[in-house]
Amino acid sequence: MKLQPDRLDVQSILAYGAGWVGLGSNGVAEKIDYSIVIGSRGEKFAWNCTRFDQLTAEHFALLASLKPELVIFGSGTRLQFPPPLFLQGLMAQRIGLETMDTLAACRTYNILAGEGRHVIAALLIEPQEA
Repeated sequence: MKLQPDRLDVQSILAYGAGWVGLGSNGVAEKIDYSIVIGSRGEKFAWNCTRFDQLTAEHFALLASLKPELVIFGSGTRLQFPPPLFLQGLMAQRIGLETMDTLAACRTYNILAGEGRHVIAALLIEPQEA
């Protein structure tokens, strides 16, 4: 039984690993090694943070301004929850937020985007030590 298409018609995450994600859209693949926000409606921009402790309420207000149904927050290599104060803009607009480690967020984003949902993935990509 086939449950999902072989190819998504939206921007998707093709691969991921420690310190990077591979994005794909319209047959073009790109390796990203910095924190990024992507969306099922084509949103894509760098997210100005490299560590969880750099996040502020403004980071999440920016996500709320995109007006998605749901934000998937990839908190890095381990699960870390943002303070409720940071989420006021999302809550005021009744936008859901799911927090998970970044690799789980990548998988979840693809599933929801493939269902046609307006979803935003805010992925914290932590730099790898050399």
